[in-house]
Amino acid sequence: MTELSDSALPADLDRVLRDYERAWRAGDAKAIASLFTEDGVLLQNHRPPIRGRPAIQAVYEGQPGSPLRLRALAYAGGDTVGYIVGGYRYGDAPHDIGKFTITLQRAPGKHWLISSDMDSMNAPPKPRPAPDTPAPTKTPPGSH
Repeated sequence: MTELSDSALPADLDRVLRDYERAWRAGDAKAIASLFTEDGVLLQNHRPPIRGRPAIQAVYEGQPGSPLRLRALAYAGGDTVGYIVGGYRYGDAPHDIGKFTITLQRAPGKHWLISSDMDSMNAPPKPRPAPDTPAPTKTPPGSH
């Protein structure tokens, strides 16, 4: 499958993604939460919605930083409302492992803030074996 190509963002929208990357890489939960509106909503894979900066900060507290890379696929930005649709990966991974939509709000003349951030993985998680299931054993070749 071919990945969608990047969409170049205007500087004010690109700042949102770069600030998110910097905060994520530093493992800075407070900085991540500060990118959201006061009543911002975080919509993660396999979790209920989380609302508000304090709750968003609590979700990320204690998580180590990692080399998140965000790229835009599409965007729009008006005077007070905008969005970015994109993909994400970590480090030098050759392909996106997931995608996101970020909806944005701002007061006229102010910086964009995230009003909602929804992400999902590109592949389903690998199932875990049941705790009482023995590990599979390989049959040596020719022993059928």
